Amino acid sequence: MNIAIILAGGAGKRLKTEIPKQFIEIGGKKIIEYTLDIFEQHSQIDEIAIVINAQFIQEMDRIVQNGGYKKVKRILQGGAERQDSSWVAINACKEVPNANLIIHDAVRPMIDADIITKMIKKLENYSAVTTAVPTTDTIYQVEENHIQYIPDRKYLMRAQTPQGFKQHIIQKAYQEAFRNKDYSATDDCGVVVKYLPRETIYVVAGNERNIKVTHKEDLYVLGKMIQSKNQR
Repeated sequence: MNIAIILAGGAGKRLKTEIPKQFIEIGGKKIIEYTLDIFEQHSQIDEIAIVINAQFIQEMDRIVQNGGYKKVKRILQGGAERQDSSWVAINACKEVPNANLIIHDAVRPMIDADIITKMIKKLENYSAVTTAVPTTDTIYQVEENHIQYIPDRKYLMRAQTPQGFKQHIIQKAYQEAFRNKDYSATDDCGVVVKYLPRETIYVVAGNERNIKVTHKEDLYVLGKMIQSKNQR
């Protein structure tokens, strides 16, 4: 079974909008609706779980009902941080330990269906798979505004989502993490790398169009992408 987990608990603080960015409307639809469309229409996705801030659960339920998203089986209350929201969904799926969990940011609405297909295929041979694109910029490691190290960019990639895992593997990684009171991670692969270091994570080539809406400028770029896609 392939279960898509859509993380939609963000409050949009960096975007400084009145509503969370996943509910911003572009081209007649909310950002999260574009994201849900991709997973709802993907033939290999069996179920969808959405993790959302408690105060927006009713709004999310309304969107699901009005949009006819039949694969959405769970709307879950998120946690304080991203990793807490991931854990809520991972734990909710513990009754299907052999499931593939495809974890995706709600505000990456331009995800390519082919990437999801490739990820599911690789999960036949790996317990953890991620999406990433090569970095084209030189990266500095900096401390107190001084360059400490410049890594060779041919070895560097920028992480995207989705990230896919066997349910029992990502659950085990989080259980190990929670034993450490000081743990933190910016994505789910980071938890596996740190707490299950022997687990190989396969990297599927991502797509530059798979942007994450973070800043106001991203809304303009996304609008142009959606407009271009609708004109095809």
